[in-house]
Amino acid sequence: MLVPFQKTTFIMSVAKLIQLPDDEGCEIAFAGRSNAGKSTALNAITGVKNLARTSKTPGRTQTINLFKITDEIRLVDLPGYGYAQVPLAMKKEWDKLLSQYLQNRESLRGLCLVMDSRHPLKDFDIHILDWAVSANLPTHILLSKADKLTKLEKIKLEQFLKNNIIDPSGLITYQLFSALKNIGIVEARKKICEWV
Repeated sequence: MLVPFQKTTFIMSVAKLIQLPDDEGCEIAFAGRSNAGKSTALNAITGVKNLARTSKTPGRTQTINLFKITDEIRLVDLPGYGYAQVPLAMKKEWDKLLSQYLQNRESLRGLCLVMDSRHPLKDFDIHILDWAVSANLPTHILLSKADKLTKLEKIKLEQFLKNNIIDPSGLITYQLFSALKNIGIVEARKKICEWV
């Protein structure tokens, strides 16, 4: 299916799952550690500048933000996790929100997990991958900021991922990505098109 990414518009921000739109159509979620480049990836993939707010301050995405491509297809920007400077109680709320969304949302077709290619597979990344596998959810890892890696570092990264991603079901895929250098944008769009 051809997806008109450039038509993407912001719909709403929600703090609770009950506030989400009706659980129908197709949703593709974006998750990632604070400062991994999640908002930048969303802007690059849609081709809509400033669609998702980017910030130099990690953890700015503190709600679930929804974007409409068509009446049937939505992109979902999940709260950034990791080292965001927020109280522990709020982090626990985010964890709960993420877990419930990923495991219970019927319209969820796939997850784009954004990781900084220089710091892949941190504890919470692995936690999210475990959720995804247990929920039988296809997950595509975007290894962001790939333009900062040397050729040798890319080879080492590939080997590291092969050795450390446990995925007997074959649901997890990954690719290098850089919004700055336009690396992997077409590939990421193709993956989303497959899911919808």
